[in-house]
Amino acid sequence: MNKTLIITILLTIMAFVYNDANAQADTLINFCAQHIPSSYISDGQVYQTAIAKEETAVFHVTFYGGTTYRVAACSGLNDGNLLFTVRDTDGNEIFANMDHKNAPYWDFQFASTVNCEIEAMLDDLAPDSGFAILLIGFKN
Repeated sequence: MNKTLIITILLTIMAFVYNDANAQADTLINFCAQHIPSSYISDGQVYQTAIAKEETAVFHVTFYGGTTYRVAACSGLNDGNLLFTVRDTDGNEIFANMDHKNAPYWDFQFASTVNCEIEAMLDDLAPDSGFAILLIGFKN
């Protein structure tokens, strides 16, 4: 086989894999979006990454004082597959969904602006790998 044919075949395979991964992520994002009701406005971001059981994803977020937020976290089409912990920049735990039966979302408000890290990892009962997806909405 010549190099051009091999490259064409590889690029075609990569395109199919990429499109399949995007379709899977879109399905999960739509599932997760069900936890952000119309009373919340999306922050316009989709926080997502591929994740394996032994990995922890970290997302950096700024929450503004006086605003009510909802963080929704999903991996797969079942609630509770993704554990998430919100910490301040000093590492102090503010919220962990595992302390609340792996709740798929959390509503909260800070008195002043806070920079946070949201750590996400797959629950022990979840598949060995998948997407970690966080959506954040706010109320005015």
